[in-house]
Amino acid sequence: MEGMKTWFLGALLVLGSHLAAQEAQKLSIEQAVNLAIEHNLSLSNTKRDLAAKQRKADTAWNVFIPTVDVSGTLARMNVASTVSALVPVPPAGMGGVYDYVMTISREQPQWSLSSRFSATLTLNVALFEGLKNVRMDYENGKIGYEKARAQLERDVRKSYIQILLLQENVKLLKENLAAAEKRLETARANYRGGLVPELTVLQAQVGAENLKPAIQDLENSLQLAIESLAMSLSLPHGTRLELQSLPLPDLSLDLDMEALISRAVKDKPDLEELRRSILLLQSTKQANFYQLYTPSLSLGWTFDPTFQGDPMKDNWFDSESWKQRSGMFSITLAWRLNSLLPFSREAQGLADLDDTIAKMNTSLAMAVRGTETEVYSIILKLQKSQQSMNALKLNVDLAKRAYALTEDAYKAGLKDIMEITNADLDLRKAQLEVMKEQFNYITGLLDLEYAIGVPFGTLTRS
Repeated sequence: MEGMKTWFLGALLVLGSHLAAQEAQKLSIEQAVNLAIEHNLSLSNTKRDLAAKQRKADTAWNVFIPTVDVSGTLARMNVASTVSALVPVPPAGMGGVYDYVMTISREQPQWSLSSRFSATLTLNVALFEGLKNVRMDYENGKIGYEKARAQLERDVRKSYIQILLLQENVKLLKENLAAAEKRLETARANYRGGLVPELTVLQAQVGAENLKPAIQDLENSLQLAIESLAMSLSLPHGTRLELQSLPLPDLSLDLDMEALISRAVKDKPDLEELRRSILLLQSTKQANFYQLYTPSLSLGWTFDPTFQGDPMKDNWFDSESWKQRSGMFSITLAWRLNSLLPFSREAQGLADLDDTIAKMNTSLAMAVRGTETEVYSIILKLQKSQQSMNALKLNVDLAKRAYALTEDAYKAGLKDIMEITNADLDLRKAQLEVMKEQFNYITGLLDLEYAIGVPFGTLTRS
């Protein structure tokens, strides 16, 4: 009995853990956005690039650190060398009068020991523009990161809303299938009672069966959308999500066309990033100009003590044995003159930068016009949704009323199965049109919020 009890408890634990693993993860739209920002792989790479640019900007002053080199050399000559010198020798007893000279030869040690320490620093006006350039590159990186983050948030919100729309669509189709199966049962009952022909039963059965593959296709689309959202949030494959419904946005939102277009031209992340890139390129051109057309000042100091004895026999720590050979402190002013020639490679490089800046300004002007057209199109669609939403809801009410009347007439034997099927199809189309228009309106607001550079929810919560 104890063994049976243990086995039963273990089975319950395994079953409980399995059920817990299959439990759907509840997720609000704000939680989905936070998960995406925290765990999305593409955004994390953009964040690493930004961190690298910040590190470079914080240490940009290191261009003023001298280049310092220290070296030591222990060498052995392949062949021993001999040094000869002529030394005057006075004759014996002649005082300081020298009559002849004597040649003295000395064999040099084959081993030698030397060291070298050098420090150099080159200064140019371009260094200060370079500091500014690095800081601007970091600021541009921040704009790029904020743009990538805003795009990710917009896409996640759209995916979330799309899943809600698909879920409502599946729910609607299943309700239609339940109604169609109910009509099929009624047709079979009437057929058995001799009230309708067999054709009515077959028509009802075809109508019910036609809905099943449509539901299956829609459920597959829903599952793919959930998998795509889970991947954006870096959730495990197969994660089941339970999404919270969203309140409908205010359809009476005032959409001032001119004000919104003006704001988008000023604050859209894509345009801001392009403007920053142009400023960065202008700074790069200025740094190159200073580098080419201003002189450079180089400061240098070398210290190269060399051991004068035999490093294999003599004491290394005898300070008298170390002598300097060519150590010195130097100040050099240099100016490259090639750039003064307008056809030189350096001068042509500056001209190429001017062309690039001009092309980027043209791209900016085109992007501004594109943004104006984009916002204009978005607002027109939003205004169309505002105007048509009430009419679509009225169509749903009329379709419901027509379906109810047709169903009553069908039950009374005054309408055939095809008429009630058509009425049901008209109702489903009207309901789908409302849901599509709501989806288009909400996603249009998200696109508009991104275009005018405001936090998401600014318009949808208005």
